[in-house]
Amino acid sequence: MDPRAERIYNAADFLRQQLGDLKPEVGIVLGSGLGKLAESISNPVTVPYRTIPGFPVSTALGHKGNFIIGELGGKTVIAMQGRIHYYEGYPMELVTLPIRVMKVIGIKYLFVSNAAGGVNYDYHVGDLMIIKDHINQLPNPLIGPNMDDFGPRFPDMTRPYDGKLIAKAEEIGAELGVKLHKGVYFAGTGPTYETPSEYKYIRTIGGDATGMSTVPEVIVARHSDIPVFGMSVITNEAHDDYAEDYENNGDDVVKAADAAADTMCTIFRRIIESL
Repeated sequence: MDPRAERIYNAADFLRQQLGDLKPEVGIVLGSGLGKLAESISNPVTVPYRTIPGFPVSTALGHKGNFIIGELGGKTVIAMQGRIHYYEGYPMELVTLPIRVMKVIGIKYLFVSNAAGGVNYDYHVGDLMIIKDHINQLPNPLIGPNMDDFGPRFPDMTRPYDGKLIAKAEEIGAELGVKLHKGVYFAGTGPTYETPSEYKYIRTIGGDATGMSTVPEVIVARHSDIPVFGMSVITNEAHDDYAEDYENNGDDVVKAADAAADTMCTIFRRIIESL
């Protein structure tokens, strides 16, 4: 067996043993400061990443490193309370391992979230952006021999984010009276925040928000034909006209994400209820 597949199936078998009769339908990836949504899951079962064979451990600020399995919006969900990032030094095989493990245990939808810098001048701290498309500057996780059990060699990425789920989110936002942006997420490697000139470049080529994650997970999900919904919390205004004493601060990013988490939790829950 392909050693990559062996790692995936071994981790999935272990996770199934922890779940018992629970069969998650929806996978959720929670980004920096957004682990709060996991606290909304009823009757939770917690499985730390460190206990799963062959699994990487999240080291990023604001990421607890657990799977939380339980009920949200009337469905059984499995939430990643913290993701794995390329900048932590892990290869893409491990960055995306959790998505393939969730695929094997049976998820039908993937919801992804992140904290992002708003390069669009109309975006402000605490705003929410529905991800309608992305620009990827991270290594593509499908490079290497194709895993035929999971999907085709050349998967289509015309619609990486599901149109029906986006429309439902917009409908829920209107009902709640919440302003939701809809834009393009630019993914870079990190771990440095971008320079002002890089922010300007991202804006020029069509990016609305920028971060260091998400896209590899989306690519792997779409490779397996799993519909994806994505949302960014804007945690800083990523402009190129800063005051002389301005600096990006990781702790501030987590605080801003936490402040917007309640609204995002409500939107995720309402969409999941509609599935």
